[in-house]
Amino acid sequence: MTDPLPTPGTEPDAEADLARHASKMAKKKAARDKIMAGKAGEKGLIIVHTGAGKGKSSSGFGMILRCVAHGMPSAVVQFIKGAWDTGERRLLTTHFADLCEFHAMGEGFTWETQDKTRDIAAARAGWEKAKELIRNPEIRMVLLDEINIALRYDYLDIDEVLAFLATEKPPLTHVVLTGRNASEKLIEAADLVTEMTLVKHPFRAGIKAQAGVEF
Repeated sequence: MTDPLPTPGTEPDAEADLARHASKMAKKKAARDKIMAGKAGEKGLIIVHTGAGKGKSSSGFGMILRCVAHGMPSAVVQFIKGAWDTGERRLLTTHFADLCEFHAMGEGFTWETQDKTRDIAAARAGWEKAKELIRNPEIRMVLLDEINIALRYDYLDIDEVLAFLATEKPPLTHVVLTGRNASEKLIEAADLVTEMTLVKHPFRAGIKAQAGVEF
């Protein structure tokens, strides 16, 4: 008994489609391999997460956790959310204090403190701690969480920050700067910039910030 003939227009077309796909992917892989062959260098990056959308700090902390997973010493300086009991802070200080220094230097958002002099002092203290950590070549990544807000309000001098990163950051140290409204000067100087775009947020529907999502 012979096998039944394939239904016209089905199996041959499917086989041809698979062959086309395989050929296309092979060409894409060859092109990708050629590109990657020329990417052998490493350097410490200046990384900026900005924009009105959610996820700037979350992405920064994701990078910190990658460093921890690789056994790479890292550090966090929080410029605004220092008064918050966040999940990231709990996790890192409780379980990974040997690999990640955590410094909560801020005292809350500016509309909460309502004291510009106090805000400036807190930002300056945070920046001094940040410089100390960045100068240490053993620390491979430093997250400056919400520093862009301090820069936006001129609590810190953007030119001073950029000059320090250009002249005193060790060659293999990564520095991540988060917060909306990143300075154009910072964006120009950075190696990697991501802008989070706000499409939809539950806060507009009356939903408050919730543990595990926002903090």
